[in-house]
Amino acid sequence: MKFILGKKLEMSQIFKDDKVLPVTLIEAGPCFVTQIKTKEPPKAPSGQRGKKDGYEAIQIGFEKLKEKKVKKPQEGKPFRYLREFKGKLEEYKVGQKIDVSIFKEGDKVKISGISKGKGFQGAVKRWGFSGRDATHGVKHEHRTLGSVGSSFPERVLKGKKMPGRMGAERVTVSNLRIVKIDTENNLLAVKGAIPGRRGTLLEIKS
Repeated sequence: MKFILGKKLEMSQIFKDDKVLPVTLIEAGPCFVTQIKTKEPPKAPSGQRGKKDGYEAIQIGFEKLKEKKVKKPQEGKPFRYLREFKGKLEEYKVGQKIDVSIFKEGDKVKISGISKGKGFQGAVKRWGFSGRDATHGVKHEHRTLGSVGSSFPERVLKGKKMPGRMGAERVTVSNLRIVKIDTENNLLAVKGAIPGRRGTLLEIKS
């Protein structure tokens, strides 16, 4: 399994085989392995007990902080972002560098990020409701959601589609193809759109 952290930069287009491909540019890495978590505790010096994580994962850090910005809890892991991934533990070591060179053009990847926040929205925009008819007798009610309950049990059931906060949720898009890789500038050009605004942290896996 390959994985890396990155930031969404912007959308652009690439001309390839007389076709225009819409792409999203991502600044991916470099990332560094900060910790390897294991089910069993590692060997500790005599008289001491090793710390047990209870699960296997590889923790990586992205965007190294300047020394003056490192707070006390971040000592030893001076990165703005820390995320964990599953993978073969024996292939990684603490301090190992991970960059865009692990991918190849044409690879399919799965990208996760936080979608754009849209604020408080009505049911027509949030859920795609059609609204009320624009006819006689309908006044100031064109975008209301209509009835929300029934005679029994005389309350609004949990999970009812109603107005509320929209967006700002974790979204994962699969089968995105890497069109171009720029190893010098740590850039990935991925075909299609990716969740989030500019600067959104992205988890890229293949």
